[in-house]
Amino acid sequence: VQLQASGGGLVQAGGSLTLSCVASGSIFSDTPPGIMAWYRQSPGNERELVAEIDYYGRTNYADSVRGRFIISRSNSRNTVALQMDNLTPDDTAVYYCNARRANRPVYDVYGRGTQVTVSS
Repeated sequence: VQLQASGGGLVQAGGSLTLSCVASGSIFSDTPPGIMAWYRQSPGNERELVAEIDYYGRTNYADSVRGRFIISRSNSRNTVALQMDNLTPDDTAVYYCNARRANRPVYDVYGRGTQVTVSS
């Protein structure tokens, strides 16, 4: 099983980026994730939830990104995206894709992360 994230990079403050993540592996196709999410971690800080979306499209956002970021997913393709607008230097972090399922088979999988750097 694998989560492959892409779309990170360097952008100026006020700019936009879109992150994408593909969940590949038969377990994701046979038993889709209940939740797909994006987390981030900056140096010296703990990993924090940025946004999450359930199978039915219900979303939850961190207060710091609400109104600027939009999470979306495709259940048929097992992908999740994060549209990030009006970026600030505080958004600089490694962003991790997450897929988890609370019902059997239970899983909680993270991808390798993609760097987002916002310059002032």
